[in-house]
Amino acid sequence: MSGDAAALWPRVAEGLRRDLGVRTFDHWLKPVRFGDYCAMSGVVTLETASRFSANWINERFGDRLELAWRQQLPAVRGVTVRGGAGASERAAILASPPLPAFDPPPPAANPALLGFDPRLSFDRFVIARSNILAANAARRMAMVEAPQFNPLYLCSGTGQGKTHLLQAIAQDYAATHPTANIILMSAEKFMLEFVGAMRGGDMMAFKARLRAADLLLLDDLQFVIGKNSTQEELLHTIDDLMTAGKRLVVTADRPPSMLDGVEARLLSRLSGGLVADIEAPEDDLRERIIRQRLAAMPMVEVPDAVVAYLVKHFTRNIRELEGALNKLLAYAALTGMTIDLALAEDRLAENVRSARPRITIDEIQRAVCAHYRLDKSEMASKRRVRAVARPRQVAMYLAKELTPRSYPEIGRRFGGRDHSTVIHAVRTVEALRVADSELDAEIAAIRRSLNS
Repeated sequence: MSGDAAALWPRVAEGLRRDLGVRTFDHWLKPVRFGDYCAMSGVVTLETASRFSANWINERFGDRLELAWRQQLPAVRGVTVRGGAGASERAAILASPPLPAFDPPPPAANPALLGFDPRLSFDRFVIARSNILAANAARRMAMVEAPQFNPLYLCSGTGQGKTHLLQAIAQDYAATHPTANIILMSAEKFMLEFVGAMRGGDMMAFKARLRAADLLLLDDLQFVIGKNSTQEELLHTIDDLMTAGKRLVVTADRPPSMLDGVEARLLSRLSGGLVADIEAPEDDLRERIIRQRLAAMPMVEVPDAVVAYLVKHFTRNIRELEGALNKLLAYAALTGMTIDLALAEDRLAENVRSARPRITIDEIQRAVCAHYRLDKSEMASKRRVRAVARPRQVAMYLAKELTPRSYPEIGRRFGGRDHSTVIHAVRTVEALRVADSELDAEIAAIRRSLNS
C-alpha cells in the first residue's frame, strides 16, 4: 500500500505546484520526498533534509497537503513532514528520484512577473457570451503586433474576471516580448506611490519608471475618484505612453461615463480605445467553470445536483462561486464526508445568504421615485419643495443603509451634493422614522420592493 501511495506523490506534487504557484512550490515543497504511508492510521509521512523546512511546511501547508492527498487517496487522514534525518537517511532522501520535471514558465526580464499566478492564464479563462469581447480584446493586447484598440478598458462588477485577464495579458505579453518592461499595479497603489514620491521629493524617478513601461496595467481605477492630483499625473502618464506607442490596460467596476468625480480629459483618454464590459456570468458559464475545476480532481465525486445547486445560488460573480466550491471540497476532504446536496445546503447556507445580489444606488433611486411617483431626474435636481426633498432624503438614507458607498460617493450620485448634505439627510430620516409611523411604513415598503 505504501508503494501505491508513493506512486501518487508526483501527481499530488503537480497539483500543489499548480495551486500554490511556481515560486512557493519550488522554494518549499520541491525538495520534499515521499517517506511512508500507514494504511492503518491513514497518515502519509513526507521527508525533507531540514528540520526548519519540515516545521515550516507542517505549519503553513499542512492542511493544503492533507487536502491534496485526499483528492488522490481518500483514505488519507493526515500528513506530516519529517526533517533533520541522520546522515545516511539524508543522503537517501537527496539521492531519491526527483519529481517529474515541469515545464518552466516563459523567461521574462521583468522580475515582477515572478509573482504572477500561472493559473490566471488565457487557457484557464472560460469564455461565454458575457465575456467574449473582453477576452478576445485582452488576447489581442498581448499579441506581437500592435493592438487595434489602445487603451483597453475592462469593466465589470467584482469577481467576474478582470484581474484574471490582466494577469493573462501580462504573462502572454512576457512570452512574446521577453525583454519588455511590464508593470501591473492597482490604481490605489499608483496613488500611494505618487503621494509618497511627492512627499519624498522623488517625482522624477516615479515618472520615469511608469513612462518606461512597454505595457502598463492598472487595476480598479475607481479608487482614484476625487483625487485630482493623482488624476492629473495619471493623465500625463497615459498621454506619454500613447504617444510612444506603448500599451495600456485599465480595469474598473463601471464604465468611464459612470466614474463620477473623474476629470473629463481623463475620461476622454480612457474611452478613446475600447471599452469592454464583462457582464454577470450566465448559468452555462458558471457550470462550465465548476466542471473545469472538477476535471482537475478526478478522484473527487460531486453529483450533478450539487453542481446545479452552486449554479443556481451563486450568480453574482465567479469568485463567490469558486469560494463556495472550495469550501465544500475542503470540508468533505477534511471530515471524510460524502459530497451530496444535503451537505451542500448545510455547509453553504451562510455563503448563499451573502451571495444574494447587492442593491445599488440607482435601484434605490428608481424604487423611491416609483413609490412617490417622481421622475428619476428629481434625485439630482436642485428643487427643494417638500414633495421632492423628502423622497430625495429617503433615497440618501437608504443608500447609506443598503450599500457600502461612502457619504461623498452618495452625494455625487445625487447631483454632486456635499457629503454634509447626505449626513443631514440620513440623520433627519432616522429621527423621522421614530416620530412618523407613516414615513416608517413607507420606507419599509420601499425596502421590501428592493429585496423582492
